Amino acid sequence: MAVEERGSAGGQRLVGAEGDYDDQQLEASLRPGTLDDFVGQKRVRAQLSLVLEASKLRGRTADHVLLSGPPGLGKTTLAMIIAEELEVPLRISSGPAIQHAGDLAAILSSLTHGEVLFLDEIHRMSRPAEEMLYMAMEDFRVDIVVGKGAGATSIPLDLPPFTLVGATTRAGLLPGPLRDRFGFTGHLEFYSVPELELVLRRSAGLLDLTMTPEAFTEVASRSRGTPRIANRLLRRVRDWALVHGVERIDARAAGAALDMYEVDVRGLDRLDRNVLSALVGKFNGGPVGLSTLAIAVGEETETVETVAEPFLVREGLLGRTPRGRIAMAAAWEHLGLEVPDHAAFKDPALRTALATEPVNEDSSSA
Repeated sequence: MAVEERGSAGGQRLVGAEGDYDDQQLEASLRPGTLDDFVGQKRVRAQLSLVLEASKLRGRTADHVLLSGPPGLGKTTLAMIIAEELEVPLRISSGPAIQHAGDLAAILSSLTHGEVLFLDEIHRMSRPAEEMLYMAMEDFRVDIVVGKGAGATSIPLDLPPFTLVGATTRAGLLPGPLRDRFGFTGHLEFYSVPELELVLRRSAGLLDLTMTPEAFTEVASRSRGTPRIANRLLRRVRDWALVHGVERIDARAAGAALDMYEVDVRGLDRLDRNVLSALVGKFNGGPVGLSTLAIAVGEETETVETVAEPFLVREGLLGRTPRGRIAMAAAWEHLGLEVPDHAAFKDPALRTALATEPVNEDSSSA
């Protein structure tokens, strides 16, 4: 089950990478329409451009495309660009919405020649629908079963050639046979601060905002490497400037706006800091079991593990070991505390085990 990115107050996290309705509305107005306008992901863009150009030169539909990576990096936008570049219609659906083979058959049978079908979160599609998709991707044909039991009849249905664009945040959950049927696979990486500045400059121009170069850097550095978060923070800075009558937003104004929303200089919000503070203050830096840590911050275990931990681990603030979670040196420093001599990350055995997948059970004596 997907875990919504929510803070302890129950509202959506400002630095959560999952999009809400407002994000969708904003993204629709800010989305680039071509690969040339798309910022970042230089390697994927170059490879995808080659795939699309070759298909147009051959006069055939493009190979199926799989886009993987964390949420908020532009998978949906790239799917729209693919359809735009190929000058064909785009059909959008998602894995969770296709729970029966008949659901997929209805979509596939209504496609037109060359149309792009975008399936978001494709790894969450049901197994029967997934098995039907194998034949549709490879042979452009599906078998429709009519009737039940001994009287059931399989009717072959030919499909027009189409291009499937699948998006997933968890490529490891895709079965091999499905992965192998994609002609091109692109993995989207987190953005650097300079790349996010380019995203923000483009968005600010479309939103008619006047900002200094330092203000763009300030917002970009707090955006956790994710364009969706960067645009969301830009909206909050815009609101703050409007209320305070600031016409030209500088770094100080941008910082003050984001400080008010409790997004610190490294992009951590209240939930992230609560996890680090509990780990350092209550458990002396660990190791501590996941469930004990979750209880200490008043959150569900799944929330801590899937919402807070990925970014904290990526930033080198938190480590996961078979014995539990430990605070890294950067965590103490970020909280303004001196790293103690007894810190768990200094234990050679735990340092060796940092790359080991931790157990979820509460194994430490917190």
